[in-house]
Amino acid sequence: MRHAGGPFRIFVAMFAAVIPLSIGALIAFLFYNAWPAIHFNGLDFLTQSSWNLGNQYGDAVTVRGAEVMPGASFGILFLIVGTLASSLIALLLAIPIGLGAAVFLAEAVPARLRQPASLLVELLASVPSVVFGLWGYVVLIPFASKHLYPFLSKVLGFIPFFAPPTRNGYGLLTSGIVLALMVVPLITANMREAVMTTPRALREAGLATGATRFEVMRHIVLPRLRLPLIGVSTLALGRALGETMAVLMVSGNAINILPHRVYSSISTMAAFMVSQLDSALQDPSGMAVNSITEIGLILLLISMLVNGIARLLVSRISTL
Repeated sequence: MRHAGGPFRIFVAMFAAVIPLSIGALIAFLFYNAWPAIHFNGLDFLTQSSWNLGNQYGDAVTVRGAEVMPGASFGILFLIVGTLASSLIALLLAIPIGLGAAVFLAEAVPARLRQPASLLVELLASVPSVVFGLWGYVVLIPFASKHLYPFLSKVLGFIPFFAPPTRNGYGLLTSGIVLALMVVPLITANMREAVMTTPRALREAGLATGATRFEVMRHIVLPRLRLPLIGVSTLALGRALGETMAVLMVSGNAINILPHRVYSSISTMAAFMVSQLDSALQDPSGMAVNSITEIGLILLLISMLVNGIARLLVSRISTL
């Protein structure tokens, strides 16, 4: 067995190395192809909302050492704001719903129905995102334009973020709702498992002291869910940040417009890359494709930053 340990360790290490090597290769690929855009755009790429491919029928000119089409400029602040805002709205809606559903499945559903109900939640997680987008386009957008947005502007209109005009149903809040529906099953399935890992002895000890089931849940079970909730929320945020087709169908595809209200049309980084790639390929200078690659690099860095912050929070809470 001792002699078999070495080759086996090397064998599994080769498979384990695939993941970090893949991430390293992906970052290197993005950085190499985005470098001309990084050099040309500078920090304006992050601080300006000025995506313009320039005159595609003119001759390329040299600006700051790079060949671009006349009048071309690339700034994606509106994409960063749209991506982060829609993802945060999705988490604000999805976390309470997902956590509540998880507690309900683990504590309130009869034992014989618990497994089928959990299976339904897991099946919902496997629905393709384009189906959520189609549902949002056919059902949610008309409902939002006729009922939800007018109601919100009437009740919460004194808050500038909810003030009219309510527009046509596409936009930031619609994107957030669709994203929330997509990540709720992920949160529910994982948090249900976390709830069920609470030792029965702790629950029975709480009940033995005279606490109600609600008090046991509030004071014993829920405090144990902080770490799993941070981890699951990070996974959900990662999916929301990178979602493409569903957002593309309901966001309104705004360009160079910062959202000032929940009804504003937006565009996210992932959806914008898909929608603009065909136009970018027509750019003779190639700078538009380089800039789209830079968007992908920034989106990847944001996702890694979110995971890093989540790990930091987990380590801090673990030491408390």
